[in-house]
Amino acid sequence: MSKKIVKQVAHACIWAHDIDVTSDWYSRVLGMERVFNFTRDGKIFGYYLDAGNRTHIEVFHKEASEFSDRNQINHICLEVENIDEAIAHIRAQGVTATDKANGCDDTWQSWITDPNGVKIELFEYTAESAQFVGRDRVAHW
Repeated sequence: MSKKIVKQVAHACIWAHDIDVTSDWYSRVLGMERVFNFTRDGKIFGYYLDAGNRTHIEVFHKEASEFSDRNQINHICLEVENIDEAIAHIRAQGVTATDKANGCDDTWQSWITDPNGVKIELFEYTAESAQFVGRDRVAHW
């Protein structure tokens, strides 16, 4: 067995058409707050959002950003405490969220999309989640 050198995911980086709209959306819909900003010539062009437990979403302005199935990163997955409450809150903010589904890895899941088209998977782990109990799972997609 090789030596483990990765402790956890530090951040995922996304491009945003409008960083203010994006910051508002992540704060209002997901309750994520800015940790710090990146500035250049006195102007904010990016920032970190707190995703909990030393994990962050890094956001940078890129007017011509485009998200499609051809990009290298398919989605961001964020763990939530209670998937039902998360879905209800997100929908109350006017954001479309899929109904919760139990994935083949025995996690509760729902999907949303941020204002830039970034796909976000919401996860609620269960006592049987493969991430903790192992065992290969058969995917049905």
